[in-house]
Amino acid sequence: MAATYEDRFWTSSDGLDLHYRNYPGPDGGERLPVLCMHGLTRNSRDFASLAEVLATTRRVIVPEMRGRGMSDYAPDSDTYSPVTYVQDVEKLLAEQGITRFVAVGTSMGGLMTMLMAAGAPGRMAAVVMNDIGPVVEAEGLSRISGYVGQGGSFPTWVHAARGLAEAHGAAFPDYTLDQWLEMAKRTMVVSQNGRIVFDYDMAIAEPFGKPGNAAPPNLWLAFEALAGVPMLLVRGELSDLITPDTVKQMGMRNPKMRTITVPRVGHAPTLDESEVREAILELLDGVE
Repeated sequence: MAATYEDRFWTSSDGLDLHYRNYPGPDGGERLPVLCMHGLTRNSRDFASLAEVLATTRRVIVPEMRGRGMSDYAPDSDTYSPVTYVQDVEKLLAEQGITRFVAVGTSMGGLMTMLMAAGAPGRMAAVVMNDIGPVVEAEGLSRISGYVGQGGSFPTWVHAARGLAEAHGAAFPDYTLDQWLEMAKRTMVVSQNGRIVFDYDMAIAEPFGKPGNAAPPNLWLAFEALAGVPMLLVRGELSDLITPDTVKQMGMRNPKMRTITVPRVGHAPTLDESEVREAILELLDGVE
């Protein structure tokens, strides 16, 4: 099957060539576009399945943040921060003339969603937040710090899948080898020497532990910029980044928020789960 997206690039304010997948959507489509933003160590492939479905009715844009996938690696690792990623994406939106859209954010992408909403309230017609909220639990951040930037390589895809299962099995206790293989192909690539490696700059780990970088401060204020915006919050039942209490508080601050908890899954659901996919489509049905 031919790809339904185009590989495109834009240039950051500091001169990096950044990549995004552009799913044009139907000819003559006038519905608001969807902006999908990935997590810390991920890339545009995370949204491949979801984007194919959404692109049947509207345009979908999936940027790869600096240091991931086909985007340039940054010479200054201090620019690996949510604030800089937001600046990069804002430049892309401005170039594309996009002033109103639907945001889908997984983990770090959800943090970016809140920051973008705070910077310009009212332009998001609907939001999907995937396993993230205004309070990011220290336990989850500590776990991520334990693996981000550690590198490593594998001789085959099966070895890579088993390596992921060993590292992340607690978050996905029911995953089969085929599912781990799928995750490996989302997160890794074959390097020039034939080994399979993670598809991001290991230097993103350097600023991760600095105060206010992994989880920017005052995120409740940013979240409140989304008050009244139709929202779907997806949470993994086993998540260590967002607690049920945080979910409850989010719902109190935004009565238009619906929550789905994915059983037997930690951080983060793939958004390919049948009940999640159905809920996303239902949310977008109400958006022109």
